[in-house]
Amino acid sequence: MTTLPTVNQIRWPDRYIPGQAAVFAHNEIVIHAPIATVWRLLIRAENWPQWYPNSADIHFLSHAGPNLRDRSRIRWNTFGTRITSKVLEFEPETRLAWNAHGIGVDAYHAWLLTPLADGSTHVLTEETQNGWIARLGKLLMPKRMERKHQAWLEALRLQAQKEAR
Repeated sequence: MTTLPTVNQIRWPDRYIPGQAAVFAHNEIVIHAPIATVWRLLIRAENWPQWYPNSADIHFLSHAGPNLRDRSRIRWNTFGTRITSKVLEFEPETRLAWNAHGIGVDAYHAWLLTPLADGSTHVLTEETQNGWIARLGKLLMPKRMERKHQAWLEALRLQAQKEAR
């Protein structure tokens, strides 16, 4: 039996620990596609806007792309904000995490992928945010990040299952 990841399996840097951050979101999904397919889509950052509309204008700063790798730096738009992110965790087909810095936002976004016995992939994603924009967003749109992350997971599922056929 596969043990699925839980919140305490995310390696949170001290300033991003849930409960201490202004915003915390948790989302997960099962994708009926091999973990290699899910991973390939997740790290191909340049293609996110093709299937996830809350991402746009992605530019690699550290290398030519198109894939994220350890210590990759990208500048991109998400949640209507221009941010710069750096990959801080990169364990192929297992873990991916990056920070995100923009005006009024300091965030950490982590992904855990777990292969399931039937060949499917369990994906857990969590994010914490600090900063005045994060606090304001939580006040005005308290579930926005969870909704957008769920949309991301559902779009990832659709894309991965289409490619796995």
